[in-house]
Amino acid sequence: MQQVKEFLETLHTYIGGSEWFVFLLLGTGLFFTIYLKFPQIRYFGHAIKIVKGKFDKKGDVGDASHFQALSTALSGTVGTGNIAGVALAIHLGGPAALFWMLITAMLGMTTKFVEVTISHKYRDILPDGTVSGGPMYYMKKRLNIKLKNGKILKTGTILGVFFAIGAILSSFGTGSLPQINSISNSVFTTFGIKHIVTGAILAVLLGLVIVGGIKRIAKVTSKLVPGMAIIYFVGALFVIGTNYQEIIPSFISIFQDAFSGTAMTGGFLGASFAFVFNQGVNRGLFSNEAGQGSAPIAHSAARTQEPVSEGMVAILEPFIDTIIICTLTGLVLLSSGVWNEKLENRFQNADMQVLAQVYDDTKDADKQKLSLHLNKKEPLPLFTGELNIVDGEMENRVTFLHASSIAEDIVFYKDEEKYSGSIPVVKGVVKTDKADVVIEGKSLMHSAPLTTEAFKRSILGDFGKYIVSIGLLLFAFSTAISWSYYGGRAVTFLVGTKYVIYYRLVYVLAFFFASFADTTVIWALSYITIALMAIPNLFGLWILNRDIKSTIKQYWVNFKRDHPEEKAPKGVL
Repeated sequence: MQQVKEFLETLHTYIGGSEWFVFLLLGTGLFFTIYLKFPQIRYFGHAIKIVKGKFDKKGDVGDASHFQALSTALSGTVGTGNIAGVALAIHLGGPAALFWMLITAMLGMTTKFVEVTISHKYRDILPDGTVSGGPMYYMKKRLNIKLKNGKILKTGTILGVFFAIGAILSSFGTGSLPQINSISNSVFTTFGIKHIVTGAILAVLLGLVIVGGIKRIAKVTSKLVPGMAIIYFVGALFVIGTNYQEIIPSFISIFQDAFSGTAMTGGFLGASFAFVFNQGVNRGLFSNEAGQGSAPIAHSAARTQEPVSEGMVAILEPFIDTIIICTLTGLVLLSSGVWNEKLENRFQNADMQVLAQVYDDTKDADKQKLSLHLNKKEPLPLFTGELNIVDGEMENRVTFLHASSIAEDIVFYKDEEKYSGSIPVVKGVVKTDKADVVIEGKSLMHSAPLTTEAFKRSILGDFGKYIVSIGLLLFAFSTAISWSYYGGRAVTFLVGTKYVIYYRLVYVLAFFFASFADTTVIWALSYITIALMAIPNLFGLWILNRDIKSTIKQYWVNFKRDHPEEKAPKGVL
């Protein structure tokens, strides 16, 4: 699994983890923010009125209301990214990573607006009367090139196919695999229920929901999303309120290192600016999916003839998802102080590494070497050989890393007894499967277990872990529901509706198996699938910028005609 993880991470460095992808993502949001004169601010109030149904018309074509479309899209974005993803970003990049998540969200509000608008404009009405839409449809209809000899160069169709394939892969890498994996880990930590049992129960429930299509999905998510948001919101306020003296220092830490990288503190070994920036942007995208092209698939089902009105509804998504919920999670982690503490936990194989020499993270010189190693600037020598274990304790003079920190108080177990024997290590990779050994000890934590620990550092006590488990279960399960619809619409675009049932079957099976797979490998896979969707969508938005602007202008002309009593935002015409 370690080799798979390393291959996926290497591939990711050339795609989503590369600088050009980050600048493409932020650059698209920045361009449209300036080009359309800050629509995420000017249209915010109007968007709320639309969600309330103030301008709905009888006879509008679609399968869901504005609120149901927003709930479905939100349920696809509000998931592990808000609980586990924020914890992972802060774990890797420190508090400053949250700053770049928020910047990504602010620009992402505009990106969501334009991608939903143009996708809704070019949606398809299927023979059975249902609606199918998304970036693959605007690509097919608007990005083909007509040559001088009259022939059509099907560049748009090819882009649409590429996007649809990316959407199917991402439905697993974003919507199915990491969601159930985070749920099963959290449920096991909190309730002691085995991963496979959680996976089996939720896989059955998932199948029962998604077989009903968008109408049943919209009904379920429109009830789940508000409920889960309230539960998590109240719980987070309890934690932040308990640690109220740390609120201001937490805010300061988010901003002070945003342009310099995060300094070493506690068990955290520091992160360069480039690493912090990259982690914040990528985790921001995973959280709110602005630019990825997923939300337009849900919004295309909304009942309205005005594409721009649905685009405005989408403005609210990154605000709710990242600026509110992710900020809450970040403040919980920072105010509780758990993010840079070494805590008792069970080590995951793909998160472990053994260095050939002994390093001490209380010495500045060693901390600097370790920091450069973890930031992949100056790799340290890796250990190859046998770990000699006697009565659960390691005798080798090496440095054992787990979760980007030096592990302490390490104990090796086999069949719940302290292990004695040897464990092979190849280039720093511990082959625990050879001896069927479990390793426990103190190290930094990340993802859902870190957020769980943070919620316990409040007046809630151990009850806090139930808030995280229940919130994560509802967040992540609703995300898996929504992504099954996204993937199904991509299958419809590629091969037709009759093959969607086979996709749903594979989707549910993968959901089950991911409940007991390695977390870090699944996260590594999700990074790649996100980029495979986002890249063609972002290029398509750039190409159609004039179409988008003229569509928005025409919307306000029609709005002033139909609603003369309403005040439109300043400067819209």
